[in-house]
Amino acid sequence: MFKNLIYTAAGFTLLLTSCTEDVMDHINRDEANPPASAVSAKFMVTDAINSTAISTWGGGYAWFTASFTEQIFGTGNNQLMQAELRMRSQTASSSTFNNEWNATYANLNNINQIIAKTSPGGLNEGQLDLRGIANTLWVLNFEALTDLHGDIPYTEALNEAITSPALQSQESIYTDLQARIDQAIADLTQAKAKGLNNASAQDLLFHGDANSWLGLANAVKARLLLNTSFRNPAVYPQVIEAAEAALAAGFKGAQLTIFNGVDCDNSWTAFQWSRYYSGSCETVVDLMTDRSDPRLPAYAVNVYAAVPYAPAGDQELATATETVGFPAWLDNGAAPLHLFSLSELHFILAEAKARTGADPTANFAAAVEASFADYATATESPEIADAATDYIASLGTPTLQEIMVQKYLAQTRDEQIQTYTDLRRCRAMGETHITLRNPNNTIGGVNQWPLRLPYGNSDVISNPNVATAFGTGNDAGNYLFTEPIWLFGGTR
Repeated sequence: MFKNLIYTAAGFTLLLTSCTEDVMDHINRDEANPPASAVSAKFMVTDAINSTAISTWGGGYAWFTASFTEQIFGTGNNQLMQAELRMRSQTASSSTFNNEWNATYANLNNINQIIAKTSPGGLNEGQLDLRGIANTLWVLNFEALTDLHGDIPYTEALNEAITSPALQSQESIYTDLQARIDQAIADLTQAKAKGLNNASAQDLLFHGDANSWLGLANAVKARLLLNTSFRNPAVYPQVIEAAEAALAAGFKGAQLTIFNGVDCDNSWTAFQWSRYYSGSCETVVDLMTDRSDPRLPAYAVNVYAAVPYAPAGDQELATATETVGFPAWLDNGAAPLHLFSLSELHFILAEAKARTGADPTANFAAAVEASFADYATATESPEIADAATDYIASLGTPTLQEIMVQKYLAQTRDEQIQTYTDLRRCRAMGETHITLRNPNNTIGGVNQWPLRLPYGNSDVISNPNVATAFGTGNDAGNYLFTEPIWLFGGTR
């Protein structure tokens, strides 16, 4: 009897312990917000696209580089004015791009999880369309980071076990990016053949259409290859091949059109309405004026107020607020936001053909026409699109110089990050297609035009590898004005 009581008590204790452990396993679980590991990859795609377009390609990186490229004049009595005056307290500060740095890496963590879930053994194994989308977004985000900063944390960056990821060389990063975009193309090709569409409405760009993503992936590949052309002048045939593959897939551009201008504004308009930091720049106005460009009224709402460059150190115009001309699309919160425009793809083809002795005329015309259509849509001015044919005819046979000028004018709309890359690439080649006119670019014989951007402060203060690269004391950030990134002749 006593023995049976012992067994009974033991069994009850075991049962109680088991129940208690089971309860403890669930007591802190948020049933309304399941862990990321349990979320289907398709639901993660939406934020990955949104953040890539808004936080990385359409946020602070674009706003500041627009001043460096002189496509937008930085006004207002704060950050963009300081950037316009090339004050190192702004252009070389690790706090300037901290938000964009953090947001991009956070988004890459999300993208990395999508790739893991859609790879063998993952929650969504076999969903090759989602893996192709994720790898394309991976490349777009890391391309922006390395094009802007040079050497960055890469292989170790998304490993939670590594608290101080090492910087990886831009050369090796580009090698991996090219391999990844090829993997994306392979996955999307298979997904198209199988008729896969696992993203559907969660995909804000193409509603899950694998063929449209295939076009974007090839366009991204073409741009990656073009960016390496200083290091590899023989790359142009590959650029042409990739760009034509994008067109063969029916690529018509990749842009967010989720904004309505009422309760949802694109990032450029939100920035303008909250800060009034962006005005029309004389550099663009003069290029358009010289060509009787029909886009001029859209670029400078009041053309006579386009900001002329004052003597170096003169802050009067740079501190003006709401008193200078401004691009009309900044007043339209519903204007689409580009991840990659159709005009850029045709300009890539036109440049590559011009540099290899092929005829760029058709692609040049298509590029300018696409830009006019974009300006018309962004400013709700259909007459701009109607003027494209006559304007293209007035330009005559396209030269390399005019191809680059027209690309510069087209990308003034919202693609300034790539313009910044193009200007540095052409400079490395010894070419000056766009004459930058801000007198503050050089002060006292010392270059003040950033050849790259500073790292984010979160890593400068917490990651010794980034801190060492950024420098300390009086040397902090000085390399930004003396050392080009590896792509354009530097060593890092």
